[in-house]
Amino acid sequence: MYSKFFNLDQEKQERILNAATKEFAEKNYVNASTNEIVKQAGISKGLLFHYFKNKKELYLFLYDYYLEVMVNDLFANIDLDEPDIFNKYRSITLIKFELMKKHPEMFNFVRLAFEEDSPEIKIELEKRNKDVLKSSYTRLANSIDVSKFKEGIDVQKAMNIIFWSLEAFGYQKQEQTKAIPLDQLNSEDLIKEMDEYIEMLKLAFYK
Repeated sequence: MYSKFFNLDQEKQERILNAATKEFAEKNYVNASTNEIVKQAGISKGLLFHYFKNKKELYLFLYDYYLEVMVNDLFANIDLDEPDIFNKYRSITLIKFELMKKHPEMFNFVRLAFEEDSPEIKIELEKRNKDVLKSSYTRLANSIDVSKFKEGIDVQKAMNIIFWSLEAFGYQKQEQTKAIPLDQLNSEDLIKEMDEYIEMLKLAFYK
């Protein structure tokens, strides 16, 4: 669908992506200006709309593109065969912190996208998030050693609670630290707090 864009030389692709990311992240979807994007990218508006027919398509392309980069990086670095669910999700958090440092602009864009309330894109974003979470959860849960759980516990529900709890912890920390530049976050404090929650969850569900 975007083969024309990806046929551009790398330098021009990056100019367009960087300009659009900066504009959307600073002004949100509704207030972002394609005039400003093309100005910063050094291209004509006609050329931008040659690759993306409107602002909505450009925004969703960016979101899909960054989400794919993040998911691919995550699964390239995670040990999918790790049998302990807590070790696995702790590793996911550490990988996310490294990705945040590696791609701060990308993470800022995705983080702000979660707060978008424009009806024009909100439903599209929610569907994408639901699909990615579902497929990622399935891949991550396949190798979990369920023998570690207490007798009589509904393991699937327990795993859901663990997943939801640690995801909610991540979202809460995103909200609390969104005014702090990603490269200035104190990841050690966040990890220490997360480990405290993990120990509480272990007491609740493990033998």
